[in-house]
Amino acid sequence: MSLFSEIRSRARHIAGPVLSICAAGYFAYHAIHGKRGFIALRQLSHHLEIARVEHSKIKYQRMLLEHRVSLLHPDSIDPDMLDERARLMMNLGLKDDLIIVSDAEENSDNFR
Repeated sequence: MSLFSEIRSRARHIAGPVLSICAAGYFAYHAIHGKRGFIALRQLSHHLEIARVEHSKIKYQRMLLEHRVSLLHPDSIDPDMLDERARLMMNLGLKDDLIIVSDAEENSDNFR
């Protein structure tokens, strides 16, 4: 019986540190690999940078479109812009115009 009591006595002294090490390991693992861990934070930061770049591109495109729209404002119509839009919408051209037609799908397939 003394062997059993000796094992029990030593287990009481070892159980606390072993459980603490296991808990610390569990939390350390999830702090790195968890859903909100360090690796997930790095991936989220990367996605955020991509979104910021895309946002700046879209913002620039919007600025260009707003400028083009402002050129068509009724109070101050730009004659060149009006001519361009009229030709595009009516599918017309002048007698001296050189018209180049390109097939965008065919050209893009050659470069893939």
